[in-house]
Amino acid sequence: MGATNNPLHLDDKESVFFNRELEAVKSRTYDAKLAELKGLTLIPVSTDAGAGADRITYRRYRGVGFAKIIADYAKDFPRVDVFGEEASVKVKGIGDSYGYSIQEIRASQRAGKQLDQRRAATARRAHDEMMNKMALKSDSVNGTNGLLDYPGITSVTIAADGEGSSKTFASKDVDKIIRDINTMVDAVMTSTSAREIPDTLLLPIAQYNDIATRRLGSNNTTLLKYILDTNPYIKKIDWLSELKGIGASQTDRMMVGKFDEEHITLEIPQPFEQFDAQQEGMEFTIPCHSECAGTIIYYPLAFAYADGI
Repeated sequence: MGATNNPLHLDDKESVFFNRELEAVKSRTYDAKLAELKGLTLIPVSTDAGAGADRITYRRYRGVGFAKIIADYAKDFPRVDVFGEEASVKVKGIGDSYGYSIQEIRASQRAGKQLDQRRAATARRAHDEMMNKMALKSDSVNGTNGLLDYPGITSVTIAADGEGSSKTFASKDVDKIIRDINTMVDAVMTSTSAREIPDTLLLPIAQYNDIATRRLGSNNTTLLKYILDTNPYIKKIDWLSELKGIGASQTDRMMVGKFDEEHITLEIPQPFEQFDAQQEGMEFTIPCHSECAGTIIYYPLAFAYADGI
């Protein structure tokens, strides 16, 4: 008996239409370019743990030792080594779903229209937003760490010598802002005996816009360009909206670090996936799943932050 006489089932033609359209929706969802989520673009993504991993075990490292000038036939070569402590993080599953009613499927078939992709895109977006949150902010309940409050990162105190004894960029002149940024870099190099040199500066949006538009006297050069042109270490300056208000007493934070996969990764053992449709009454539901373990920083001393800017 055809499904037109049975509201709880699709007939053969309707099933073919639905399966074809659902595959198209899924494909477009995997390929969709979503609005930028900076945690997913700043931090290198690792999928090495693989789907089904329960925990990810890693080591936090610090290098020790030195080289020296040696004489001919020398045997007393200084020893260098890398010390590390083992740690592990829990892999957390992320899930949501979207669906289509039988009536919607039949209406789309009769009208010759594609199924609405927005529900699938919204499901994908929700996963990406959760991963972005896990990338940036620690969660003590679920045992994951995020970039912006990662344990072991050096906290730097910058001078409160702006207008009104303030630390903010807005209260300081160009020279003081440059000094504060250099203070951050110096802190990393000093704490690691220059074994680690940060190459990236992250700022809240307001402070990024400030240096991107503030001109150097009669010179048409912006402060942002001047820093990139003259600082021997900082090669990239970017904004990160989540830095606003995350510092002590809800002040704004800036951060420097090394953003390569040797120093930091965002662990995503299972990227976003969609399962086969499951009929529940008069609706077909498509479960969506992914797995994330947050951010791992292998060399915490390669990073530093300062609050109050």
